[in-house]
Amino acid sequence: MTRTGRFQPAKTLVRAYFDAMEQATPETVGDVLLAHTGPGYSWRGVHPFREQHGARAVADAFWAPLKRSLHRMQRRQDIFIAGVNEIAGDIWVMSMGNFMGLFDADWLGIPCTRRIVNLRYAEFNCVTDGKISQTGLFVDVIGLMAQAGVYPLPPSTGVYFNYPGPRTHDGLLFEDAPAEEGRATLALVNRMVDDLTALNESGSMGCPPDVLERTWSRDMVWYGPAGIGATYTIPRYQEQHQLPFRGSLGDKIFNGHVCRFAEGDFACFFGWPNLSNTPLGGWLGLPGGKVNADMQVVDVYRREGDKLAENWIFIDLPYWLKQQGLDVLGRTRQILNP
Repeated sequence: MTRTGRFQPAKTLVRAYFDAMEQATPETVGDVLLAHTGPGYSWRGVHPFREQHGARAVADAFWAPLKRSLHRMQRRQDIFIAGVNEIAGDIWVMSMGNFMGLFDADWLGIPCTRRIVNLRYAEFNCVTDGKISQTGLFVDVIGLMAQAGVYPLPPSTGVYFNYPGPRTHDGLLFEDAPAEEGRATLALVNRMVDDLTALNESGSMGCPPDVLERTWSRDMVWYGPAGIGATYTIPRYQEQHQLPFRGSLGDKIFNGHVCRFAEGDFACFFGWPNLSNTPLGGWLGLPGGKVNADMQVVDVYRREGDKLAENWIFIDLPYWLKQQGLDVLGRTRQILNP
């Protein structure tokens, strides 16, 4: 069947890239990147990879080491969407799910288990002139540490587990969704962001439940990164994440997004950085270092009717902590691999 639609060329390119990457070896992954990316390719990732430029640099820094560690790695997608970035007007494709493999060699100083692991990911690819021109790739490093038995933080307020995809099981939009559905989803997400931005600008450290109820289902599910964990319903979300976050972090500033778009009932964004804030003490079970730090965040949403029902979150917590002098990867490496 021939698929038609505005985003089909970009989706087709990215799906071909994913297929080729899954078949690639650590030695050939650079060639796959070269074949699918354009000149001036730029890549953003979590700590310690950060920013890389050019296909070879990305392969050497991230993909080849990961493939050497996670043998027979598969990309298990839960959500796949494309859209026009409302920030810059370019076309992006977003995939979210797990990289599943056999953790057969240490990675970033995290000791291997020789067991199956799921490394949560969200990957944003910008397509320009038939090639991938930019990538934002977030993985949950602390989630992998938890699976390896070397979780580096105090107990979390929520619970971390192998998170499911959308309850509706309809997140793989290989065919383009009606444009009006994406517009409705993005408008709802933007109303929610505006509400939280107004709270930040007011200096309020709390959030009345009725502010959330404007845009969120009462039975919302919030799938946070390892270190925070997941939570369910507005009251428990406020208890187990939002109020600790708001009450324990000061000087909160929203810095904007690199990419924000929606397709169908799904929306996503990431920033570089999204936020900056200062830990006052207590968040993540840690003391307040009072160092203003940047926070890179990914949000992926599912809309149900006129409310947001599910939200998958990635936060580069190792980078946020590193800015304050706590290198969770370096400390783990020193203790376990002296």
